Amino acid sequence: MATQEQSANGTKADADADALVLSNDPFHPANHICTLCAHFYNLGWVTGTGGGTSIRRGDKIYLAPSGVQKELIKPTDIFVLPSECLNLQIADPAKRVSHHDMPYLRRPKNLTPSACTPLFMTSFRKRDANCCIHTHSEWAVLATLLCGSAKVFEIEEIEQIKGIPKGPGKDGNLGYFDRLRVPIIENTAKEEDLTQYLEQCMEEFPDTFAVLVRRHGIYVWGKDVAQAKTICESLDWLFKLAVEMKKLGLPWTKQ
Repeated sequence: MATQEQSANGTKADADADALVLSNDPFHPANHICTLCAHFYNLGWVTGTGGGTSIRRGDKIYLAPSGVQKELIKPTDIFVLPSECLNLQIADPAKRVSHHDMPYLRRPKNLTPSACTPLFMTSFRKRDANCCIHTHSEWAVLATLLCGSAKVFEIEEIEQIKGIPKGPGKDGNLGYFDRLRVPIIENTAKEEDLTQYLEQCMEEFPDTFAVLVRRHGIYVWGKDVAQAKTICESLDWLFKLAVEMKKLGLPWTKQ
C-alpha cells in the first residue's frame, strides 16, 4: 500500500504534469493543437484518428496522441517532451530511442504516443521547425498516385504557388513563374520506419518544406504554426487542382 507521502508526491507530480498543458491562452501549444486537429478533421485531412500535429515552444515539444479522434482531442490528451530529446534522434536508425521510450515530461495514461513522433522530431532537428503537420489528405494521396513512379510532384504557373516559401533561411516566397517541387518518398509498413527516408529526402531537397508519402499523405513543417498551416493549406489546394487538371488532360508544367 502506498504511504501518505507517496500518494501526496504522486498527486503533486500529476498536477505538475497537468500544468504543462492547462492554460487559458488559446495559442498555448496544447490548446492550439486541439484547435488545429479539429480544423483539419473538418477539412477531411485527419479522419479515422489519422494524421497528427506537433508544436515546439521554448524547451518543450507538444504532440497529439495516437488513436484518438482528432476532433475530440483535449489539452489533457497532449504529450509533452523536453527539447533535449531531439538529440536522441541520431543518424543511425538502429541506435535511435523509440518514441515509446522517450523521456516524456507528460504522458497521459491509457494513451499511446504518436507513431509520427520521430518524423516530427526530424523536422525540428534538421529544419529547425517549430510546427509539423501530418495529414492523410485524399488530394495529397491522389497526387502521389498520379505521379506514377516519379520522386517529385511538380507544378508551375499557378497563383497559389506564391503561398510556399523559397526555402529555409531564404527571403520571400516562390513566384508565379517558379516551379514548385514537392519530393515523394515511398510508404512503409510502420510510420516510424519512414524517418530515415524523410531525413534522406531533406538532404536531397534542402529547400522543401514538405514531403509527400506515396499512398499515405504528407508531412509539412514551418518556422511557426502560421507558416506550417499556410503551406499545408496552399499545397492541399494545389494537389486538388492538379487532380482536376489531370482529369481535363491539362499539364502541370510546361512541356
